Amino acid sequence: MLPDLLLPMRYPAQRIRAILVLAALILSVAPAAAQVTSQDASQVTSEVSSQVTSQVAWRMTTEYPENNISAIGLATFASRVSDRTHGFVTVTNAFDNQLKINSGEMPRAALDGRIAGGDAFAGALSGLDPVLGLSTLPFLVQSVDLARATNLRARPLYEKVLAARGLKLLYVTIWPATGLWSERSLEGADDLPKLNLRAYDANSTDVMRAAGANAQFLPMDAALAGLREHRLNAFLTSGDGGAGRKLWDFLPHFTAINYAMPISIAFVRSDAFAELSEPMQREVLAAAAETEQSQLALLTHRTSENYARMRDNGVHIAEPAPASLVTELRKAATGAITAWETRAGAEATAIVEWARQQ
Repeated sequence: MLPDLLLPMRYPAQRIRAILVLAALILSVAPAAAQVTSQDASQVTSEVSSQVTSQVAWRMTTEYPENNISAIGLATFASRVSDRTHGFVTVTNAFDNQLKINSGEMPRAALDGRIAGGDAFAGALSGLDPVLGLSTLPFLVQSVDLARATNLRARPLYEKVLAARGLKLLYVTIWPATGLWSERSLEGADDLPKLNLRAYDANSTDVMRAAGANAQFLPMDAALAGLREHRLNAFLTSGDGGAGRKLWDFLPHFTAINYAMPISIAFVRSDAFAELSEPMQREVLAAAAETEQSQLALLTHRTSENYARMRDNGVHIAEPAPASLVTELRKAATGAITAWETRAGAEATAIVEWARQQ
């Protein structure tokens, strides 16, 4: 078109008309071009803004310190989620009960929106449903392999209980075997009535009381306060929980009674999970599965590492435990297990029976 316009410029009369036509053409094109440029910029800005605002941030918590197996799991999960979602989902963790939310309070805190989820000691959740206390039943499992197999069978029950309360199970962590920390060495069953003991759930409280100890179920913060104030002289927990909390400052004796191999359960609020796209949900669940496998691998040498650290800090470890002590505890456990089975129902009881036969 431009050559046709420029041709008449050899003739003066037509030159002015050509210039006017060319100017009009330029003026008519400029607003349209400006509009397209403005629309493109607006679209890019909108896409960037959408990407930023649609990122998901979850705050999760544990009442245990960073070197505890529960906290290690949360740290691993946060890292795996970030890697798998390329930073679209980020998990910020609070350790050592920084948020003042203990395990038993975590479900309500999640539903209230104070946290997205957390890693809670399962025994403390048994008030929601007895099924969640399965892993703390005394003397049921005595090996990592059996603990893993038992919890695989129980997992659908855990998931069902949590889902009914608006929570999504992410992964399970098996803890090292539970023992007894005490101010003095335990020589046998006769020492049990001398214990003012912190138990870690309703099941263990019943067992320890039946064995003659003055036991009470306390969240970790309250239990540590009781220890500092000399109201307690014994703790039922694993070397992991105790080592992480430096119980050796107060309780320099550990008796390896192998009471149970309890679990903690990591979960997130169901609606927070549902808000993710299906591809993102798959990546989060894959990160959770990887975390569970990593936790299981960690458990392989965890007890020996805990014992080494405990001995380095002056803890006297009685292994094996005195026979009369274990016999009395096993006898005391019978009634507590029977009562739990009555409350927990047929499916959970069948899993316990299967574990007994292994």
